[in-house]
Amino acid sequence: QVQLVESGGGLVQPGGSLRLSCAASGSIFRVNAMGWYRQAPGKQRELVAVVTGGDTTNYADSVKDRFTISRDNAKSTVYLQMNMLKPEDTAVYYCNANAKSSLRSASSDYWGQGTQVTVSS
Repeated sequence: QVQLVESGGGLVQPGGSLRLSCAASGSIFRVNAMGWYRQAPGKQRELVAVVTGGDTTNYADSVKDRFTISRDNAKSTVYLQMNMLKPEDTAVYYCNANAKSSLRSASSDYWGQGTQVTVSS
């Protein structure tokens, strides 16, 4: 099994910045894509950003040019640098990783517990 632990959420004023971290641990053979999703009250969970094993990145249109996703493969950790935050960025942010726990196992999706990001004055 793979566990994901997120950190870095909190309360920030509009225009401010936050950096989220997500570390994968447990039985890990290989981590493929890692990403961040978010879910605001009353809305569906949506993709924010993803980085593949080959370091290709993809962003939701609403966060392009404001958010940056990166990963440290040695630490099995993914980061989300969020700048110029807006009230509409308020949501619970979830880390996701597609990983194999052993050579013979299939790849599976794993989720973190979520971290709250609130953008408010």
